[in-house]
Amino acid sequence: MPSIDGQTFLSTQYRIYISIRLNQLKTERAEVGERVRKGGEFRVAALEEAKRLKMEIQNLERTLSELDDELLSKSLLLPNDTHPSAPLGAEENATKIATVGPPPRDVDSARHHVSINQDLKFMDLESGAVASGSSWYYLKDIGAFLELALTNFAMSVAVKHGFTPVMTPDVVKEEVATRCGFQPRDEQSSAPTQNYYLHRDDTESQLVLAGTAEIPLAAMFAGKIYDYGALPLKVVGLGRAFRAEAGARGADTRGLYRVHQFSKVELFVVSEGNVETSSRLMEEMRDVQAEIFDSLGLSFRVLDMPTEELGASAYRKYDMEAWMPGRGGWGEISSLSNCTDYQSRRLHIRHQLPPHADQPKPSEKEARGPSTTFAHTLNGTAAAVPRLIVALIENGARFDAQGKVVGLDLPKALRPFWIGATDKIEWV
Repeated sequence: MPSIDGQTFLSTQYRIYISIRLNQLKTERAEVGERVRKGGEFRVAALEEAKRLKMEIQNLERTLSELDDELLSKSLLLPNDTHPSAPLGAEENATKIATVGPPPRDVDSARHHVSINQDLKFMDLESGAVASGSSWYYLKDIGAFLELALTNFAMSVAVKHGFTPVMTPDVVKEEVATRCGFQPRDEQSSAPTQNYYLHRDDTESQLVLAGTAEIPLAAMFAGKIYDYGALPLKVVGLGRAFRAEAGARGADTRGLYRVHQFSKVELFVVSEGNVETSSRLMEEMRDVQAEIFDSLGLSFRVLDMPTEELGASAYRKYDMEAWMPGRGGWGEISSLSNCTDYQSRRLHIRHQLPPHADQPKPSEKEARGPSTTFAHTLNGTAAAVPRLIVALIENGARFDAQGKVVGLDLPKALRPFWIGATDKIEWV
């Protein structure tokens, strides 16, 4: 966790000194202005003094602005607090909350989705490499139909539970991504590595491709104050997620598990600003996610993630992992985070507090406006499409006696959303 180093402490103390000195000089400038207005034999000297004060004030204001930028950039690196029940340490310390679905299949390399693709031809990795480079891909035939079915199915479940559907922009201001806490960094470098940057003129805000629909969904609520009782607000967004670091994880570079671009259905909630309410909503969102994955017939488990896996913004985080027999283990398909007021403070998302007997009289209250506090925000993955395709393909492939893939078993929940041929599909 970042801490206040010596340089930051000195910068903070220097800022206090500059602020005090600036106020003193402004007071002196007001006094000199009075002497200038009175005129007389000292008017010329007063004008010279006013010019000197103006230049010194401008220099100090410039220094103060630079210090504010420096301290803001460092404060944005500070992470959220953590839930007292969150496990301590690294990923291996995650606590298993539940295991859901049928018993996991035996590990079988023949079920790796890249191997299955030789017969089903649901993706084209070679053409993706020609078009864009490694870890880019085309989905085709069954793969394309699966993406359409999965996104529509996940959206339908979310809408059933009161989420408003949103189609998000895939391009966001870098500042917005940073304020949301999306600050991915290479472990060996302090430079950001996950963002794709779009070229813009230096005078304009830098634009990046969104790493997750959570970012543009959060920006929908930025700068707003909501009436008491208007929350929670629930939205579900469909967007593309872009990750520049996808090809850096060894065996995961094979196939669809870790790629540079993927479709993602994202749940996002703005809650009243208290932990009790946002924690309850987190459990409700987890139920929505579990309904989606259970309906898909997946073997999956829910993990309470430890402190080193929470990222900057999460107060508490659950991951859901599906069994992928071809890859030979559990693979993350979803996460769910309660960010409390971490994002709302940076994006200025507030709501009014309920009226109380000890609040000011109506006339005073009308003058200052109702009391407000920062909201809480939560986000969770309803469908990360490529990884769901991996899980469905590796668990659902049907083989003949010679070991050739002859078809695919898919969950009945996807049938209403399937628009392609079904000659190779069995609905189970």
